[in-house]
Amino acid sequence: GAYLVPYLVLLIIIGLPLFFLELAVGQRIRRGSIGVWNYICPRLGGNGSFSSSTCGFRAGWEWAHPLIPTALLPLRPCPVGVVETECERSSATTYFWYRETLDISNSISESGGLNWKMTLCLLVAWSLVGLAMIKGIQSSGKVMYFSSLFPYVVLVCFLVRGLLLRGAVDGIMHMFTPKLDKMLDPQVWREAATQVFFALGLGFGGVIAFSSYNKQDNNCHFDATLVSFINFFTSVLATLVVFAVLGFKANIMNEKCVVENAEKILGYLNTNVLSHDLIPPHVNFSHLTAKDYNEMYRVIMTVKEGHFKELGLDACLLEDELNKSVQGTGLAFIAFTEAMTHFPASPFWSVMFFLMLINLGLGSMIGTMSGITTPIIDTFKVRKEVFTVGCCIFAFLVGLIFVQRSGNYFVTMFDDYSATLPLTVVVILENIAVAWIYGTKKFMQELTEMLGFRPYQFYYYTWKYVSPICMAVLMTASIIQLGVSPPGYSAWIREEAAEKFLFYPTWAMAILISLIILASLPLPLVFILRQFHLVSDGSNALSVTYKKGRMMKDISNLEDNDETRFILSKVPSETPSPMPTHRSYLGPGSNSPMEMSSAPNGRYGSGYLLASTPE
Repeated sequence: GAYLVPYLVLLIIIGLPLFFLELAVGQRIRRGSIGVWNYICPRLGGNGSFSSSTCGFRAGWEWAHPLIPTALLPLRPCPVGVVETECERSSATTYFWYRETLDISNSISESGGLNWKMTLCLLVAWSLVGLAMIKGIQSSGKVMYFSSLFPYVVLVCFLVRGLLLRGAVDGIMHMFTPKLDKMLDPQVWREAATQVFFALGLGFGGVIAFSSYNKQDNNCHFDATLVSFINFFTSVLATLVVFAVLGFKANIMNEKCVVENAEKILGYLNTNVLSHDLIPPHVNFSHLTAKDYNEMYRVIMTVKEGHFKELGLDACLLEDELNKSVQGTGLAFIAFTEAMTHFPASPFWSVMFFLMLINLGLGSMIGTMSGITTPIIDTFKVRKEVFTVGCCIFAFLVGLIFVQRSGNYFVTMFDDYSATLPLTVVVILENIAVAWIYGTKKFMQELTEMLGFRPYQFYYYTWKYVSPICMAVLMTASIIQLGVSPPGYSAWIREEAAEKFLFYPTWAMAILISLIILASLPLPLVFILRQFHLVSDGSNALSVTYKKGRMMKDISNLEDNDETRFILSKVPSETPSPMPTHRSYLGPGSNSPMEMSSAPNGRYGSGYLLASTPE
């Protein structure tokens, strides 16, 4: 409840405007992230490389564990025949995740060598991504149809099943109950903004790369609005599923707590530590409800006020179980999995859940890899197949750091710190480059010519004032938080069978800071080189364009009519009638970047130029 409001507000004032901006510049300029920012502001051309570097960070860790859950499907109990203290003290699911799957070390400093099961999963995962990318946008488009729709099928099935579970309503009520003190916490707003960036793919370059394949008159404003709100409602749907299942789990755990503490009370009654007069007459220990236990608990606490702590009784409140915050890998691989063990036909639901996660990972990685490969291929004219294979091999080798026994701690470190701050910087610079350097009025005019209608004034003010200010506040809050509270992580301590918060060692922070600086290096480097005219600004050549999913390279020297012909069709006679002839882009300094008649806007649905894909 406290998170939904900030998330929706930031989606409207930051997410939607900047998602529309990225879609529009990609479709308008028809290049990847490097080419786009070279065109808009050559001195900030390093922002494209910065974006690709951030994308590379994400690619490194994001595939670190999506396929591993396939090993978790058996959902075995604690080892039989031997007393495994770690399992007895925690739970079978927690033990299976931390010990049998991750075989995790006690801290980030203890490497422990590679986990061969995870290494194999990582290799299979990158092989799948490589195959999808080599086939190009035609195959990735087809993959996206499945990888985008399958999770909805699974989520709807889980929601229906979840709502039939006892206690699901408690979880959903807890979800929608707002807590004002949490809503005023800056950390909640910072995390909501980060979620908006990650959910929409802002700053990674993938959105720009995919939109560069659109027809010139595609209604990208409709796309931006549709995707943003589908994204929001999908998030709400997924959260409903999670809280319905966690509500069921909270009831199971609460009943377990009541049974355990009732046995303690019976023991105290039999040893005369407690008087039978303290037990209300209607309480039946054979069928003890949570309500009866809470009444008995309050009576004992009132009477035995001085010695109550010595009894070691728990309150067993459902609210306390629901308040136990679980996030990251713990939510999917421990809390949700543990709840599924109580489902009827649990193996079926487990298979469905983890297949959904694999699909989501595959869909995300195709977009992320496009944010890396498209701008490099556009700029340096390298062979797509060779470069894609090289990227996947390099990413696999880098990913080995995440599949050692301490790898999960590196995943946490990268997830929390290595992309959030660079991502915010990338998006702020994108916003500034378009709104303040290229010019909001000029950009709005070009969008009017491209779309056939003028975008709402809402976008003018959010691009120029609201979004940059909000993101600057967000970035400042992130930097202050890093300074005030030293970064740390939750380590699983084998001997204690519990999580313990530890601070990152100096060498780990040095690696993290070095990676952030390395990713940021293209920004000042390109600025200096172009400020002093040491390299070409690269803004005057239309380096790449697309026709029905196939890339046409090196056509910047074509005549105007030839360029139109290559962009739109094989021969002039195939050129769609709504799209008039227009001149080559001459860079931001040209008098007329686009010459278009007031042709009607192309209907939505024909935007993506995918071979053998129905319009």
